[in-house]
Amino acid sequence: MDAKDEAERGLAVIQDYLYWDSHRRAAHHRAAEFAAHVPGLSEEQKTDLEWWYVEEQIRVSRAIAHHLTEQITMVEMRHTRRYTRLRRMSRVALAVLTATVSVLLVSLVLVAAG
Repeated sequence: MDAKDEAERGLAVIQDYLYWDSHRRAAHHRAAEFAAHVPGLSEEQKTDLEWWYVEEQIRVSRAIAHHLTEQITMVEMRHTRRYTRLRRMSRVALAVLTATVSVLLVSLVLVAAG
């Protein structure tokens, strides 16, 4: 791996982290706004509510990512099977076509010679 590939990979990791951090901060902000509007909560309860909400958002995001990964894997496997079948069928068709052309050429040679 050269320096350019490593730099690109590093930038992608930084970008992913910043994206994740911005969503985490937005979740904290939404939870803090919600907790501020709930009467009778202590500061500790508000903090607990914020952390619960953020952890729940992270759990849901992971579940969605896991589901998407499973779906992508399933689609890739399906396409791999279809492509393998298509390649096999094209090889058979090519073999049949080659055999047919060979038989026709031999017949033509025999007719021309006879």
